[in-house]
Amino acid sequence: MRVIVVGAGVGGLTLAHGLRRAGIDVVVHERDSALGRPQGISLHIDERGASALRACLPPAHAAMAAATMGGPREQTLTLSEVDGSLVVESAQPSDGVAGRARPGRQAHRPLLRAVLLTGLEDVVRFGAEVTRFEQRGDGTVRVWCADGRVDTADVLVGADGIGSAIRRQYLPQVQVVDTGRRMLMGATPLRAVAESGLPDLIGDSPASMRAGGTMVALGVLRFTESPVAARQRWLPALCPSAVAKVEDYVMWALPSTQDRLGSATSPATELIADLPSALRSVVTQAWPETTVALRIGMIPPPLPWPASPVTVLGDAIHLAPGFGANLAMQDAHHLRDALVAANHGRFTLLDALAAYENTMRHTSFTPAKASA
Repeated sequence: MRVIVVGAGVGGLTLAHGLRRAGIDVVVHERDSALGRPQGISLHIDERGASALRACLPPAHAAMAAATMGGPREQTLTLSEVDGSLVVESAQPSDGVAGRARPGRQAHRPLLRAVLLTGLEDVVRFGAEVTRFEQRGDGTVRVWCADGRVDTADVLVGADGIGSAIRRQYLPQVQVVDTGRRMLMGATPLRAVAESGLPDLIGDSPASMRAGGTMVALGVLRFTESPVAARQRWLPALCPSAVAKVEDYVMWALPSTQDRLGSATSPATELIADLPSALRSVVTQAWPETTVALRIGMIPPPLPWPASPVTVLGDAIHLAPGFGANLAMQDAHHLRDALVAANHGRFTLLDALAAYENTMRHTSFTPAKASA
């Protein structure tokens, strides 16, 4: 069996590792360069994502990923200001109940991606933008890239995110809806705000505060193990530059709207005007290169489609801002299992893919009401 994965995000790379470890020939086509594109610096990894990493990655890779996450995130805090000082107004358990976040740990997205790329150097083809595909009479799928390259495989997986070229051709009825919401995200070195008392106040827990017309969410990532030391201990093959300048930080996010961001001459400055000084300093002292404005879209759950040698995972088919990486890796885990079963002859390929897609529909689609 040969599998083409389109997209070198966390879902596509998790799948590639899982397939390769199972002896299945896999290639990943990624339109961007090895540096990727701005997507925010942090991920909340809950048990869905962590289980997929343990199942699909080589043990040393999984250990490196775990060693370079933050501490347990078991509650979500709401902050307020009392007599000029920030205090914890309330705390909710992170238990996944009634729409609450699941417990997990914070991960540094660029470092996790570097871990996932390690060992796949001969598998990932950067600058390979897949523009179209064709299902052939012999059951295989052929893809064409913008640079003229052509490739053929038994299975094509669209793991290419919200703008998925695979989804657009394969499932044209599935449309991304722009909610009009935007998220301005960034990160600030912990050392720059350590004296404010904020890191000690919130610990490893995610926190939020609303002031005036602004809401800010934030979380501290203190690496469980120094990334430099963890590389030496677990994954020496990881490129040294991936850990060389990585340090503890505060991740922050400012939900907004397209109109509000579009009309602001300095979006961050205007959005934080009503916040207490400690939170304003978090935003103003951020690393400029990590600040990015993200569009928040949704995909209404589509009707089931007939299985074929083409399938999709992650944000290419279901959008879940805040925990989409977990669903993408969960999809990768389930798809890996289905393809391995087909490769071993336990199911036909189409039956295996149908089973994966049915599982995905039950476990990964966010209800339309919640997405809205």
